[in-house]
Amino acid sequence: MFDTLTASLQKVFKNLRGYGKLTERNIQEALREVRLALLEADVNYQVARDFIARIQAQCVGADVLDSITPGQQVIKHVHDELVALLGGTSKDFDLNGQPAKVLLLGLNGAGKTTTAAKLARAWRQQGRRVLLAACDLKRPAAVDQLRILAGQVGVDFIGPERGEELQAFSRRAAAHAAQGGCNVALFDSAGRLQVEEDLVRELKELKVALAPHNSVLVLDAAIGQESVNVAETFHRAIGLTGLILTKLDGDARGGAALSVQQVTRCPILRVGVGERLGDLEPFHPDRMASRILGMGDVVSLVEKAQAAVDEATLVRAEEQLRKKRLSLEDFLEQLQQMKKLGPLGNLLEMLPGAGRLPAGAREQALAGSEQEMKRAEAIIRSMTVKERRHPEVLDASRKRRIARGSGTDVPAVNALLANFNRTRKMMQQFGRTQKRLLRLGK
Repeated sequence: MFDTLTASLQKVFKNLRGYGKLTERNIQEALREVRLALLEADVNYQVARDFIARIQAQCVGADVLDSITPGQQVIKHVHDELVALLGGTSKDFDLNGQPAKVLLLGLNGAGKTTTAAKLARAWRQQGRRVLLAACDLKRPAAVDQLRILAGQVGVDFIGPERGEELQAFSRRAAAHAAQGGCNVALFDSAGRLQVEEDLVRELKELKVALAPHNSVLVLDAAIGQESVNVAETFHRAIGLTGLILTKLDGDARGGAALSVQQVTRCPILRVGVGERLGDLEPFHPDRMASRILGMGDVVSLVEKAQAAVDEATLVRAEEQLRKKRLSLEDFLEQLQQMKKLGPLGNLLEMLPGAGRLPAGAREQALAGSEQEMKRAEAIIRSMTVKERRHPEVLDASRKRRIARGSGTDVPAVNALLANFNRTRKMMQQFGRTQKRLLRLGK
């Protein structure tokens, strides 16, 4: 996400850092490039113009012109204004009701139903009891889709009875949630291909019937400026308490995220960064601004690792290392832990300086790494339990069998074994060094 904007801003900031002293003309030229970068990233014209005006008012002051590091001062002002543009501070759902009612709105194709399941999964993991209510009575199979997703994430589900009117069903669903002891009732509403009068009327009536604590619009970030127009229309007609941007991982420009909050004044609550049910993240304006400027987001990376990585697996791997018994089974477990963190591209964006890598080289390296991980997993899974635990038994015949079973070749099997042996030796060396340091400390 934001690849285009990040690359453009990196060029501008590289030039700024090269100046020992900045003049107003230097600043104006740099900010003109920033404005063009914003417009190329599909940011709303008025939003981009106001953004540049605010930065220019700050950058012509003495704190920049007389600064020892003027380029860094300009970058700081850009960062601070980006944070403000994205909403300032992170906001969350109001889940204080019993049950808290969440109404999801949006057009067809934005990902409402999948987002409902993603939210339900996240809240269930927090220990909440969630009910998914299927209020989309227009789209074929929408009720069945939500029922299946509810089963996958392990939450309660309720659907309409034959011939039941929408308002009657919504009230019954809310009562069912209260009587069943649910903490959150999540209502997946109907959509259309575009905003239509009958859709607005239906959603207004649904909102009146439910009186939800949260009326949240699910937006497809990949449609750019149109998403801003959709958000404006929904907010004006129905009234929103927040926004969720989906498909942000597939939007290299990111203009919707930089425009929609400023235009509607509604906070962005979550962003969808992938197709898996775990690929929905809280939105933090300061962290997102850092990622846009290529500064990374180490805090989110650590949080993601803590949530995804199994601590028991790590403890077991550490014990195996101490006993010098690291096996290919342990190696496979580590690969699976890595997969839980999500696509490598998303992880790379969270590392400081990643935005300065050439886009082509970065994509090529990521593609190669993803392919290498898949190949390694296939090779290990083609081994017997004995071979995984005792790779020293792998002779030429066994390697040929494993290569056939994994759809690779013998050189690929040898490369994996060589990589595994290097890793094992390196970790064992680290363990010996750690012991020596502990003895010295005593």
